[in-house]
This record gives sequence, C-alpha cells and structure tokens, in this order.
Amino acid sequence: MTTPNLGGPTVRRILVGAQLRRLREAANITRDDAGYVIRSSGSKISRLELGKVGFKERDIEDLLTHYGVTDPHQREPLLALARDANAPGWWHNYDDVLAPWFETYVGLEEAASLIRTYEVQFIPGLLQTEDYARAVTLAGRPDLPNEEVERKVKLRMHRQRILTRSTDAPRLWAVIDEGALRRPIGGSRVMKAQLEHLLQMRELKNVTIQIMPFRFGGHAAEGGAFSILRFPEPELPDIVYVEQLVSALYLDKREQIERYVQIFERLTVDCQPPDLSAEMLNKIISRA
Repeated sequence: MTTPNLGGPTVRRILVGAQLRRLREAANITRDDAGYVIRSSGSKISRLELGKVGFKERDIEDLLTHYGVTDPHQREPLLALARDANAPGWWHNYDDVLAPWFETYVGLEEAASLIRTYEVQFIPGLLQTEDYARAVTLAGRPDLPNEEVERKVKLRMHRQRILTRSTDAPRLWAVIDEGALRRPIGGSRVMKAQLEHLLQMRELKNVTIQIMPFRFGGHAAEGGAFSILRFPEPELPDIVYVEQLVSALYLDKREQIERYVQIFERLTVDCQPPDLSAEMLNKIISRA
C-alpha cells in the first residue's frame, strides 16, 4: 500500500475511504460490525468509506486491526494518508460563505487533472472576471451584504489559480452555450470585458473553449449544465457534478459517468471548433 501524490484533502479522504472499504470487504466484515469496533454505526462506516467525513486516527487504527492489517509497513501509509486528509484545504478560510454541498466540489476541482464543463446560463466560474462574478452573485442573491458578496468573489478568483499553477495545472475544456455570451450580466461594459477575458484565457495551453450557437438548435445536453472531473489517481473514478439551486448531485456510478461523457463528447463534435468559437466571440464583442 503506497501513499499517492495527491492534490488536496478531499481526494485523500475518498482514497482512504476506498482503501478501507476494500480491506473490510476482503475480510468479509459488515459495515455494522466495523461500526461497532469504532463505537459507532454502519452508517458512519458508509460515510467514512465514501470520503464524506474526516477521520480519527484511533478509528483508522482500530479498523485496520479488525481487518487483520497488522504489519506496520501496510498500516503506516494509510494512517499517514488519513492524517493528511484531515488537513484543512485553503477553501476552509471561506467557510463563512462556502455552502457545505459546494465545499466538496471545490476540493475535487483542486485535485482534478481534467475538468470538462458545459454551461448554459453563465460563463463557467473558472473563466469569470471579478466584475462578472460579482454580478452573477448579486443576480442570485441581491439581498447579500456587500462584504459577503466580496468574499464569494474572492473565493471564485482563488479557485481560478489552478489553471495557471506552475505544476499539475488541470486541463479545462469548456463548452458554453451562446445564450451565456449574449446575456448581459452586469451590463454591457462588464459583459464585454468578460468576453475579452475568454479570448485571453483560450490562449492558455491547458484551456479549450467551444461555443454552442443558437443556430444549431437542439443538442445532446438539453438537460442543463454539468461538469465532469477526472483525477490522476487510477483508483478514483470520474465524478459528474450537477448543481441545483440549493444543493448538488455528485454522480460516480459507471453508467451515469459514461452517459455524461458521451453527451460531452457529442457536444464537442456538434458545436463550433475552438477557432470558429474565437471568431464568434470577436463578432459579439465588436457589436457590444
């Protein structure tokens, strides 16, 4: 058992949980029995194995012993990984404005090697300017205090650093519906600057932007916006993120992932290629 090179505590939690699940199943032990060992329940074991909660080192030690893993050379890498998984990510500094259901996404995004996203209504968060992000935030919650709005904008700007970090920057492939480009969020000045920013961002080697024009009519993703995250760790499956008004879905079943991957691949074939998408951006900017 080796300690992988990981990008954040969220993925570490998922990996620790997956390894604990494999060990438990190999030992033919039920979740309820495992829960009893750590003075808890089967539902707590389920949450641990899904990486949804942090770990107590004592619990990991007791579970490993119960699963028959007594060799220190096998135990220590997993214990070290569990300790790292409990370290707070940078986004914990924004707990005051970060919804619990979105916190998981930020952690996964931080560790992803490939982010594929389709947006209908807004420019993807990783590609937004400060002014546009501020306008989007106020459009959804016009009653928010100014300080909270600015904290949310700072959080979004901090997330964008992954695209320009010096090592292991993820690849972002964004398909954006034309409606998101023409909807004047924040007014014409803010929107023009946002579109110009998209042109600048597409110059990054790890960023691909395609536009789905109105004239193409119906297409494969009529169900709405979604993102697919892929990770460098072979133990982790892709995760599909579908955001709702006050919650989000995290889909990781193979058949669900395959369906969304097929939809995204169909989108990239059906919509304009990156170069023509840049031409369309320039045309919209010239008329702004």
